Amino acid sequence: MLWKSEAEMVEKLNRLAFQADWVLPGLKEGVILTGQQTPEGIADFYLSRGVKAVVIKTGCDGAWFKSASGEQGTVDAIKVDNVVDTVGAGDGFAVGVISALLEGKTLLQAVNRGNKIGSLAIQVQGDSEGLPTRDALGE
Repeated sequence: MLWKSEAEMVEKLNRLAFQADWVLPGLKEGVILTGQQTPEGIADFYLSRGVKAVVIKTGCDGAWFKSASGEQGTVDAIKVDNVVDTVGAGDGFAVGVISALLEGKTLLQAVNRGNKIGSLAIQVQGDSEGLPTRDALGE
C-alpha cells in the first residue's frame, strides 16, 4: 500500500501541488484532492494557493483549464475510431501540455497539444509507444 490513509495521500500530494506552477489532475483525482465537485471549484482551490494554471482531464470529454491570469476554457477530446489501450494517455497528455508551456505557447495551445498526444497514445498498445516525435505533431 502506497499510503497509510486517503487523508495522508491528500495532504502529501497537495503539499507538492501547492509548490507547482501547473497542476494537471483528472476530474476524479481533483474531487478527492480538493473536496470540490466541479472543474472550476478544483481549479480555484489550487489557484488560490499560488498555482499558476490548472488543467483538468475530463476523459472522453477532453479537458478544462483555468489560469491565475483568468484564461479559461475547454478543449474537446479528439475522437478516435480505434482505441487500443488507454494506458499512457494521461502521461501523453501531460507531456503535450508541459512541453507546449515550456515552449511559451498559450494554455489553450498547450491543452490542444496534450489532447492530440493523448489521442495518439490510446491508439497503440503500451504506455509510450504512441508518443509522437516533434515532427509528427505537425505544428
